[in-house]
Amino acid sequence: MSGFLKRLPMAAGVAMLFSVGATADPLPPDATYRPLPTLPFSTVKAADEAQKAQVLQRQQTLLTERYDTADHPIPNVMMSGGRKPVQAGVRVKLPAGVTWDSLAALSPDQIRERDLLPAGFMPLPHVKQPTGGQVFPNQQIEQMRTLESRNLQRFDVDFDLQDRFTPEFPPPIFLTTHPELGDVSRGQVLSIRNFYETMNGIITPVQMEGLRLLLTPFPQEEFNQTEDRKSAEPSMGVACLDCHANFHTNAAFHLTPDVRPQSARFRLDTTSLRGLFNQQIHGSKRSLRSVEDFTEFEQRTAYFNGDHVSATRKGVNLPDRPNQVAMMAQMQNIIDFPPAPKLDPMGRLDPSKATEQELAGERVFMGKGRCAECHTPQTAFMDNNMHDLKLERFYKIGKTVNDLVMLPDGPIKTFTLRGIKDSPPYLHDGRLMTLADTVEFFNLVLGVKLTQEEKDALVAYMLTL
Repeated sequence: MSGFLKRLPMAAGVAMLFSVGATADPLPPDATYRPLPTLPFSTVKAADEAQKAQVLQRQQTLLTERYDTADHPIPNVMMSGGRKPVQAGVRVKLPAGVTWDSLAALSPDQIRERDLLPAGFMPLPHVKQPTGGQVFPNQQIEQMRTLESRNLQRFDVDFDLQDRFTPEFPPPIFLTTHPELGDVSRGQVLSIRNFYETMNGIITPVQMEGLRLLLTPFPQEEFNQTEDRKSAEPSMGVACLDCHANFHTNAAFHLTPDVRPQSARFRLDTTSLRGLFNQQIHGSKRSLRSVEDFTEFEQRTAYFNGDHVSATRKGVNLPDRPNQVAMMAQMQNIIDFPPAPKLDPMGRLDPSKATEQELAGERVFMGKGRCAECHTPQTAFMDNNMHDLKLERFYKIGKTVNDLVMLPDGPIKTFTLRGIKDSPPYLHDGRLMTLADTVEFFNLVLGVKLTQEEKDALVAYMLTL
């Protein structure tokens, strides 16, 4: 047994080794490199398909235990494209006999010893943790099948979250170079088949070439032409904007490429590319200092779970830094945030436009709530830093949930809050379904003890961003 497994309870190690079944050829629990396939593709595919219903049911059971997933939209509040309502209320379920106020009154040690941290505040496992890999929502799968005859459907897993907790699709596209145009997407999701007609006359030749590259499919771990893919037929691969749909996000997820072993790799929800021009750190766990660095890194290794060896075997794409990468960056750097008509140029609410509740929420944000310590209004509601919230203060390390070992999150990048209503689910792994969930999470983690009135005001304020 590896050194890592020796440091965990025996049950956790056993679960990681045997939860998927030998015929599915799961990754060894302590592997750094992804091993070559040892079984024929047809055997693995048949085993995966046989296990799929059980895998999905297990994940749905977990989600039902953690969250209230009913449809309760906020009245008259829509995402920026105007087609999808924003969900209301706290969806994370509390342990029996506990209220949010009584929980907030306890110390981290008390919560940990009594095992009272709500499960919905814990890391959210991948739908199939031992295998991992990119999983796309059905809307993206259907659009790419229709537009490009390209199949992003996996035969072993499906997307696990309900549509009401994902971003509007297709998301609108706003450009810093043409704010007067508003949404330039024409209500379409960009693809290699329609991008030129959609953007012709709006963007420059350099940006157009960058857009073409961002929409060109390249081999990826689960979508390629090798025998250990997870698509039924050999695949051309995945494009950057398959996940960052219309430069925003469609809630596609995978596992962080930056951590090993497999059981410790946490889920990563796709982040928005809006406002990338204002960011100096890229990647949830990485300190990549330019969009060029990030673009090149994604193409070289992240597409392959951070394994450059696997990338080489499956068809690595090595974009040319001075030309291709630079053009891709030029396109990404003109994507703007959605309009926020109640904010002034420095990111503060205009008192003549905001309600009393929104203004009260801004005061909480800047003061008692401690939000602005990281999400600074003058810098697009972020601070270009990474922070460790030390959530492990509240739970016992080492428990295994659906094959994910509950370990500390470590430092995570501060994400922008501009346009935040458009970006559910929240936190780096999508463990929080609503903005109200995020308020309860940080109220507990930061120990600020907000009243219910202050919590409601804070949500109202974030809806204006």
